[in-house]
Amino acid sequence: MSNSDYLTLQIGNKLKAIRKENGWKLGDLAEKSGMSMAMISKIENGRVIPTLPSLIQLIQTLNLDISEFFSDLKSENHFKGYILRKKNEYTPLHKEEESTGFEYEMILNYPIEKSSMEISLLTLKSQAERAAVSTAGFEYIYIVKGKIQYKLGSETFELEEGDSLFFDGNIPHVPKNESNDDAILLVIYFITMA
Repeated sequence: MSNSDYLTLQIGNKLKAIRKENGWKLGDLAEKSGMSMAMISKIENGRVIPTLPSLIQLIQTLNLDISEFFSDLKSENHFKGYILRKKNEYTPLHKEEESTGFEYEMILNYPIEKSSMEISLLTLKSQAERAAVSTAGFEYIYIVKGKIQYKLGSETFELEEGDSLFFDGNIPHVPKNESNDDAILLVIYFITMA
């Protein structure tokens, strides 16, 4: 992966994380910045290199100091051959805007040759609710604990501890937990860059 590709992914990941920390939906940032949701989504997912004026516009809209924003960006990807993440380093995420009972913890987000991989742990509360979503890329889920129903397009799969499912994220999908106990899912996203 070239340095520019790596920087593009870092910038996009950082903008997305800060937007979510502020509790803003993609539409909120679009409205406040005057940029289109489609363009912001492409920037956040590392699919386009933002122009300098566009990037400054987003940074200022998020009320960030420009020098602080760039302070921890690295021009090279120094991979030592492994990445160790301790449980207390996982980052709580709220991925879907309209959901209840979906508690994600991002374990790892790492760019790999024109693609990005994100690993999350999802605690799916009893009777959790959200609409089906689609994601650009592939997904792999592994049931760590509990039993769920996984709706994928027109099919529904009954999954329990130890079961796994790999699928094209473009197919509308949603897990359901109709039991009285929490379920825990390991979720891995593979997102390819255009």
